[in-house]
Amino acid sequence: MKNLFTIFSKNKRKIFCIVAIVLIAIFAFSITPKQMQNDIFYTVKIGHLIRENGIDKMDHFSWHEGLPYEYPHWLYDVGMSYIYDIGQFGAIYISTIVFSCLLGFSIFFVNSKLNKNYVISFIITMVVLYLIKGYITARAQLVTFILFVLLTYNIERFLENKKVINAVILFIIHFLIANLHIAVWPFTFVIYLPYIAEYLIAEIFDILIYKKVQIAFLKFRAKLLLNQTKRKNIKNKEKINKKLNDFNEKLLKNQNRIEVIKTKIKENEGKEYKVKIRKNKNVRWLIVIMIIAIFTGFLTPLGNSPFTYTYLTMKGNTTKNINEHLPLTLTNNSPMLCTMIILIWLIAFTRIKIRLSDLFMIGGLTYLMFMTRRQQSMLVLIGSIAFIRMTKQFLENILHYDVDNLINKYFNKFTAFILITAMISLSLHFYSKTKNLKYVNESTYPVQASEWILNNLDLDNIRLYNEYNYGSYLLYRGIPVFIDSRADLYAPEFNTPSGKATDGNDIFMDFINSSNISTYYGDIFNKYDITHVILYKNSKIAMLIRKTDSEKYKEIYSDDRFVIYEVI
Repeated sequence: MKNLFTIFSKNKRKIFCIVAIVLIAIFAFSITPKQMQNDIFYTVKIGHLIRENGIDKMDHFSWHEGLPYEYPHWLYDVGMSYIYDIGQFGAIYISTIVFSCLLGFSIFFVNSKLNKNYVISFIITMVVLYLIKGYITARAQLVTFILFVLLTYNIERFLENKKVINAVILFIIHFLIANLHIAVWPFTFVIYLPYIAEYLIAEIFDILIYKKVQIAFLKFRAKLLLNQTKRKNIKNKEKINKKLNDFNEKLLKNQNRIEVIKTKIKENEGKEYKVKIRKNKNVRWLIVIMIIAIFTGFLTPLGNSPFTYTYLTMKGNTTKNINEHLPLTLTNNSPMLCTMIILIWLIAFTRIKIRLSDLFMIGGLTYLMFMTRRQQSMLVLIGSIAFIRMTKQFLENILHYDVDNLINKYFNKFTAFILITAMISLSLHFYSKTKNLKYVNESTYPVQASEWILNNLDLDNIRLYNEYNYGSYLLYRGIPVFIDSRADLYAPEFNTPSGKATDGNDIFMDFINSSNISTYYGDIFNKYDITHVILYKNSKIAMLIRKTDSEKYKEIYSDDRFVIYEVI
């Protein structure tokens, strides 16, 4: 036992890292949802379709004819279809756990390497996983989260060392995201902007504060006048000499002023409450890498979709009606409200110095978060790097102690026991909520109703009206759908024959308007020649059919959650 204690005391850093990695894995496992969400159903079907028929950029799963489809995460779909073949939804659940763990490891690894502090990096990693647990699910975004963390890491490493390997990795990450999830591919270039903006501002400071342009101009004019005075038989020589003296005096004044400014800047570098502006010449090469990475958008089987998909999506109505695309309301999100309060407090009211690039990064991601709530994941993931830098400074200011030595000072058998017990208890709390759940939630998805449709209806001769949230499950079961969670497929920006949205068929808004009764659902049914309707029993349309339109619809199936009508 004594030998074990000796080994523990001599290898505290290694032991802490091992404990941290194990606890991150346990926590990531506990917050991974067991139940499938709607996107994974069409993901599996599309993956199988691509493996059999390739990518023809056409839809094959709704009963609407001739709808073009962008296949925005084709590579992820194919990968998930292979995993599904191994063990169906059980295998997909295990793969999601693996990706969740890899995300946690990536956050911990990147922050430990960049900030040289294992303790703070471990704590922030746990906080980040908790804050984005709602986004940890079997979707392409989970893989791209990992890639975005690694993208930021390699940008910072390249700026530090200008190594070719980091540039190559950046190019590979851009290529992977362009094929895994084209909707976020343009966002990869946003990550570069804070570093470029900081460099440009540093350059502007060099020009304006040091007045290099003015000094160069004065030197040039003085040189011209000096050359004139050397000529023989020149007129107004005294006047030229006077001008030359004036230029030399101005030049001397500007040079003295520059020295004063340089001195003040050096004095201010050691003061508190200052934004640090770094002029890193490696940013020039980073700009070159970013420009080259734009060409990864052509390295896909999707044509020009990486360049147009996000623009068309943001221009349409789908983002205004899908929950995750709506603006963030802090009053309804207590964890993010607390996070923002801590960030503002650290930046404005503590004795820390923040890099200008970090300030731009946090400010820009916060703005994007308030535009669309799904970007809170990006703020938490990428902002964690800057947050740890600030936290580390804050602790060193109040403790007057090098916090990089926290492990040696405070990590012992007792604190290790407390840490392990606390994290395992928290993980068990989260896991207990999901351990008994089925992979497919029968109260959300029409499992029994789908069986009845397959056994009792002629799929080749029906036009089924269904709701958005479970359309992908019907699709997965082989039932042609009116709509599913591939929102872009049903938007006029994408299915227009002429390229103009006004010529497209806005199936998405027809569903939205009919489901919330802003348009009479009967008119929508007539427009699309609907023959059968499947609805949640508590939906508005189902209620109105029962109360006012029962003579127009024949109920042919009913269970605890779903009802199917035949249109008379």
